[in-house]
Amino acid sequence: MSDQVKQVALRIKELREIDGVTIETLSKELGISKETYIEYESGNVDIPVSFLYEIANRFNVELSAILTGENPRLHIYSIVRNNKGVSVERRKEYKYQSLAYNFVHKKAEPFLVTVDPEPETVPVHNNSHPGQEFNYVIEGTLKVIIDGHEIILNEGDSLFFDSAYNHGMKAMGQKQAKFIAIIF
Repeated sequence: MSDQVKQVALRIKELREIDGVTIETLSKELGISKETYIEYESGNVDIPVSFLYEIANRFNVELSAILTGENPRLHIYSIVRNNKGVSVERRKEYKYQSLAYNFVHKKAEPFLVTVDPEPETVPVHNNSHPGQEFNYVIEGTLKVIIDGHEIILNEGDSLFFDSAYNHGMKAMGQKQAKFIAIIF
């Protein structure tokens, strides 16, 4: 795994140890197996952004502190220039750029998400996380599956949903898709 993934895993482990919570207790709280949690904390596997978001909420820290090792400092506004968001490549299916990584006490986490096309035979990867999510497609066509419901979104289309339900996205038409995802 990349050095970035290993650094994020180390920060997760430190948060857990500082809080004095066991792997067994935390994995149960998060609704994942102990083995999966150990893999995430080892830094040897991709760590889903949804898991990172849950960890940040659990330990009451900013997601960007887990991603970058630095606490956000901006209170009034934060500008992220084109292609300068903090890269979060946690799953091969999606590439994330945090668009508000340096703003303190966010009430939402905005990301620019890029989905590369895959063959139709490759299944959509599902995940879920607490809260709600808003997606706005800015490039390409995106197939979104939420709790078994298939939705096709084109450029300019948007979707708001309960992210506690299993959901996943897939670029369509052999073209990359980009969308803004805001997690509340």
